[in-house]
Amino acid sequence: MIRKFSLLLGLAALGLTGSVGAQQTDGGPTLNSQMTGDLVVHDPVITREGDTYYVFSTVGRYVGIKTSKDLKHWTDAGAVFAEIPAWAKQAVPGTEGIWAPDISYVNGEYRLYYSVSTFGSNRSAIGLATSKTLDPKAKGYGWKDQGLVVMSTHDDDFNAIDPNFVQDDQGRQWLTLGSFWSGIKLFPLDPKTGKVAPGTEPYSIARRPAPAGGPAPIEAPFIIPHGGWFYLIASYDYCCKGVNSTYYTVVSRSKKITGPYKGKDGSDMMQGGGTILLRADLEEKQRFRGPGHAGAFTDKDGTTYLAYHAYDKTAEGRPTLRIAPIVWGADGWPVAQY
Repeated sequence: MIRKFSLLLGLAALGLTGSVGAQQTDGGPTLNSQMTGDLVVHDPVITREGDTYYVFSTVGRYVGIKTSKDLKHWTDAGAVFAEIPAWAKQAVPGTEGIWAPDISYVNGEYRLYYSVSTFGSNRSAIGLATSKTLDPKAKGYGWKDQGLVVMSTHDDDFNAIDPNFVQDDQGRQWLTLGSFWSGIKLFPLDPKTGKVAPGTEPYSIARRPAPAGGPAPIEAPFIIPHGGWFYLIASYDYCCKGVNSTYYTVVSRSKKITGPYKGKDGSDMMQGGGTILLRADLEEKQRFRGPGHAGAFTDKDGTTYLAYHAYDKTAEGRPTLRIAPIVWGADGWPVAQY
């Protein structure tokens, strides 16, 4: 992601058709309207262990943690790292933070993928940390850094940030990633290490075509397997400008994890297509702006929740945690209840 990282550090010390996502209009309270507590996050991902929900995000040195028992009241619970790993400082000179985590439970342990980069550069790297549990009071708790997973340099046409782990129906493991440059990539992983094998070539699964030298804002991929399809979520346009952010979120799907991914109207994600899933708040409200960097989690009862950030106009544009339950339509497409 091309970010105004100094903003995040301070907080921490449309051209598409066929809108799928929509505000809840049945008159009942949304989950978002009931949320309280420590809600300042950026690039959130969500999961659950036992009776506790965990959100990991860019805000907080380094990789902030929020917890909740009911998805409504959230409490700050510290951070994953006390400092940036030495290998990351060497790989990406000048890096000042850890961005855009992803959390998954794989083979008896939690995998937390994370990004290190600098503003506007694709000299970037994705690392991996693991822990047997998320509960600091439980036996086996403790994040162990496993080092480099994949890196991009100025010689590459992609940017190795914004990771998301996904496992297909054949048990194969993948990592999707990418921000700006030539778009979203998908790498096969070595299931034993959770890392990209040397020499592995990525699949290109989404991009925003632009004139030579022009910006191509697409980032924050997340793949949800559901009902025999793979649903690719991505964020378009610009984050990190407070209430002036133009971020919004699109969804597409494919029968194969490697694509092609198409929107509800058939538009191709390799041509900047897709279908809107999350958009800015209604004009008459205009409170939460730039909703994006969404990560999904399916709870024990089968409900899928979409965690994302949006900039709160009533709170000086702070990036704020938002959580939207997803309803799957009869046509198989997700509708975010936000």
